Amino acid sequence: MLDQAGNVFLADCPTRLAVEILSDKWAVLVLHGLTLRPLRHGELAALIGGVSRKVLTETLRRLQQYGLVERRALSSRNVVYSLTDLGRTLEQPIEALTTWARQHGPEVTAFVEGDR
Repeated sequence: MLDQAGNVFLADCPTRLAVEILSDKWAVLVLHGLTLRPLRHGELAALIGGVSRKVLTETLRRLQQYGLVERRALSSRNVVYSLTDLGRTLEQPIEALTTWARQHGPEVTAFVEGDR
């Protein structure tokens, strides 16, 4: 919670929760992928690339626990994942991060590789 000075460093500040959610290696990619449409587990794995099925399952479960993703069984063998209304509130911030990454990714890469 923010104190009167707006201190985001307090242990119970909601900002910490947001950073925790978005700092997960795969969470932003999963959330971004689900902005397109509801997707099955395999479709998400193929869309994201590089994520193991186990880690994807763990990520989806965590996002479900936060109320950001909904798991819906269409049949005994057909399950889809979609963003909840709360999850949809992250579309604009994630798009802003994506835009920043596209614009500045080459600069960051050059800096990391010592080509500054």
